[in-house]
Amino acid sequence: MEKVKIGIIICDRYRSCAGGKCFKSLENREGAFSIYKGKEVEVVGYTTCGGCPGGNIEYAPAEMKKNGVNVIHLATGMIVGYPPCPYVDYFKKFIEEKYGIKVVVGTHPIPQKYYTTHVNLKSWESPEWKTLLAPTIADEKTRLNYD
Repeated sequence: MEKVKIGIIICDRYRSCAGGKCFKSLENREGAFSIYKGKEVEVVGYTTCGGCPGGNIEYAPAEMKKNGVNVIHLATGMIVGYPPCPYVDYFKKFIEEKYGIKVVVGTHPIPQKYYTTHVNLKSWESPEWKTLLAPTIADEKTRLNYD
């Protein structure tokens, strides 16, 4: 079985995050990590975006690529923060264009408490957000497990 090597880039607001939800969802193949069901996965990089407007986005993928990364995940924190990262779509396009690495927006399922607040705030109403959120929306029961 071929091993998939992934990198995770988190929002700098959460730079002290230990990655618990990301690693739990990777182990359980939930949220955006559901695409790896039946596959062996190795995390070869974990860093922050470097803070707005994402200075580390220019350099971190190069390091991850040297470590054999196949896919980079932009962590769920980028889409559930208040406000959601306004650069996430650009980061995805930039990394894919500059480095030729597939980018998935999201890691763990969106926790229900964030889902509820953003629905009420209408943060994710545009068609672009619906596409970006698709890998991490999950069902309510799963979202509640990540609160």
